[in-house]
Amino acid sequence: MSDPENYTVGWICAIRTEYVAAQAFLDEKHERPENVSPRDNNDHTLGRIGKHNVVIAVLPYGGYGISSATGVAKDMLNSFPNVRIGLMVGIGGGAPNRKHDIRLGDIVVSAPSDGKGGVFQILKPAADSPANGDKWTYGRKPRLRQKYKRPDPRSDRLYQSEVIHPPTDEANCAAVCGDSLSNLILRPKRTENEDNPAIHYGLIASANQLMKNALVRDTLAAERDVLCFEMEAAGLINHFPCLVIRGICDYSDTHKNKEWQGYAAMTAAAYTKDLLYRIAPNRVEAERKINDILSSVEKDVKEIRDDVHEARNTIKDLGFKQSSAIIADLDNTLSSQPRLYFYFDFNDTSKQTFESMIRSLIIQLSCKNEDMWKEIHSLFSSCEDGRRQPTRDSLCKVLLQMIDQVKEVWIVLDALDESKEEKAPLRENLLSWMKDLLNSEQRNVHLLVTSRPEQDITSRVSKFADKNDIVPIQSNLITADIQAYVHTRVGEDKGFKRWRARTDVQEEIEIRLMEKAGGMFRWAACQLDTLADCLDYNELRDALTSLPETLYETIPQFLAFSGRPLRIAEAVDAIVVKPTGVPYFDTKSRMPDPQEISRYCSSLVVLVSKKGHWHDEGDDEDDDEDDGSNKDDKDMEL
Repeated sequence: MSDPENYTVGWICAIRTEYVAAQAFLDEKHERPENVSPRDNNDHTLGRIGKHNVVIAVLPYGGYGISSATGVAKDMLNSFPNVRIGLMVGIGGGAPNRKHDIRLGDIVVSAPSDGKGGVFQILKPAADSPANGDKWTYGRKPRLRQKYKRPDPRSDRLYQSEVIHPPTDEANCAAVCGDSLSNLILRPKRTENEDNPAIHYGLIASANQLMKNALVRDTLAAERDVLCFEMEAAGLINHFPCLVIRGICDYSDTHKNKEWQGYAAMTAAAYTKDLLYRIAPNRVEAERKINDILSSVEKDVKEIRDDVHEARNTIKDLGFKQSSAIIADLDNTLSSQPRLYFYFDFNDTSKQTFESMIRSLIIQLSCKNEDMWKEIHSLFSSCEDGRRQPTRDSLCKVLLQMIDQVKEVWIVLDALDESKEEKAPLRENLLSWMKDLLNSEQRNVHLLVTSRPEQDITSRVSKFADKNDIVPIQSNLITADIQAYVHTRVGEDKGFKRWRARTDVQEEIEIRLMEKAGGMFRWAACQLDTLADCLDYNELRDALTSLPETLYETIPQFLAFSGRPLRIAEAVDAIVVKPTGVPYFDTKSRMPDPQEISRYCSSLVVLVSKKGHWHDEGDDEDDDEDDGSNKDDKDMEL
C-alpha cells in the first residue's frame, strides 16, 4: 500500500476527460493508500512522473465550478499532508486577439501580469515539449487516439465576435454559421518554425459559469490582458495555491463544441509532465507544505481583518462631538472621494504610533480601490513574501504611491495628542510626516488634524502650517455638546434609573454639572460616574454640593509622572508602599488579584493590552499595562 506522506505533488482535474489524460502521462501507477482521511471524498489516482510522487484527483461527476474545486482540494490535503506543489490541469476557453495568437490546442499557463498574480508560478519549460509528449502517449496507449488525437485543423474556426451561434441549434458550426470569410477572422497557417501547439503565459480568468460571450471576452482581453477563461481556479487559490494549466478547446464564445476537448486536455497534461521532469525533487522538498502556507495565510488574513476592524473602529470611537460632526460632514459632501480616518487612542497601544496610523491608512485606501492592491503586493514581495516586516519608510512610500493614483483624498487624524512613540521623543516622526506631506507635491491631499494644544504639537505645527489653518476650539463652543451628553446619561444610564420618576432631581443634576463643567467633557463624565453610585437623595445632594471645582481636584493625588504606562505588577507594588511605615514595603500587602487595581478610581485608571502590530521584533512582552490616568486628564498628571 502507498504511504500518503510520500506524495508531494497534487494534481486536480475538473472533468473525466482531463482525468484520463492526466493518468495517461504517469510513468507508473501506485496502489491506493490503505487509509485516507475520513473527510476525503475524492477519487484518487497515485503514481510517479519522473522522480516525483503525484496524487491526481477529479471533481465529482457534474461538480463544475469554484465550490466543487475547493472541496476536492481540501479533501486532498487532509489525506496527503505533504503536498508542496499544486496543479490545476485541464481545458479552458481562449481569448485570442492581435497581441496573443491563441489557437485551439494551445496551452495557457497562469503567470503574474500587471500586478495581478497567476495562482502559482514555477519554471517555464521549453515550448515544443507537448507535441512530442502526445505522440509518445498515443504510441503507448493507442485506444486514446480516437478521442484525444488532434482534430482536423480546418475545424479551428474563430468567428467574428458579432456572429452568434443559435442557442437552440446544436448542429455543427460549419453547417449553422457557415464558412463564409465575412463571418470568420482569418489567421495565417502556422509555419514549421512556429510552435504548434504554442504555450502562452499570463492571466487566467475564473468564474462559476462558462464564458460564452465573445464581446465580453474581447473586453476582458483588451482591458485586463486575459488569455483564458475557466471555472475552477478561483475556488482553489485560497485553499490550494497552484499553477493553472489549460489546453484551449474553444474560444469562449457561443460556438462551443467538444471536438477539441480531448486533444486540449492531452496537451495540458503533456506540458505538466514535461514541467515536472524539469523540476528537481530537492526543489520540491525545499518548498513549504501547502497546509503550512495556508496556516500562514490565515494568520495574515486575521491580522488584516483586525487592521480593517481597527480602521472601522476609528470612525466609531471618535471622542469629541466636533470630530464626529466633521466626519459626518465629509461623508455627506464628499461621498465619491476617498476619506481616510485614524483615531489615536491612549486605551489601545495599537492605535498610538505613527506606524499604526500609516498601516491603517494604507488598508482603508486599498479597500476603496482594488487597483491599489498591486502596491501592497509589490511591498509584500519585497519583504521576502512576508517573512520580514516592511520598514516605516517603505510603508510611507507605498501610501504616497497609492495617494498618487486618486484624484483627491481627505485624511482625518483625531486626538493627535494621544499618539506616542517610544523611540522618537515629541512625536518627531509623525509631525515630520505631516510637514513633508503638506510641503510635498501631493496637492491632492487634504489633511485635518484634531488635538489638545500640547506644547510640542503647537510649536511644531505652527512652523509649517498657515496660521489661518489652525482653529482653536473654545470651551464655550462645546457647552451644548456637554449638555447633550449629560442629559443623555442622566436620562438613559442604568445608574440613574432610580431617578426616572423624579424629573426635578434629573434637572438638578444637569444644572449643577453644567455650572461647573467649564467645557471639560472628562470632568462631567467623572462626576456622573460618582453620582450614579448615590443610592438616596441625601447622598446625591451631598455629592452635588461637594463637586470638585476643577480636574485638579478630581484626580487623586497619588498619581506620579511615569515615562511609560506602568505594568500591572509595578502599579500594584506602588500603591502598597507606605513612606512613613516600617517597613516601607511589604510583599504581603500586595493585592491578591492584581487585575482589580482598575477598581481604584475606575474612571481614571484603565488597563490596556500591550500587543504588537503584526509582530514587533525584539519585544516579547504581552503584559497588560496600567496607564495611571485617563488621557483626557493628561495635563493633570504629576
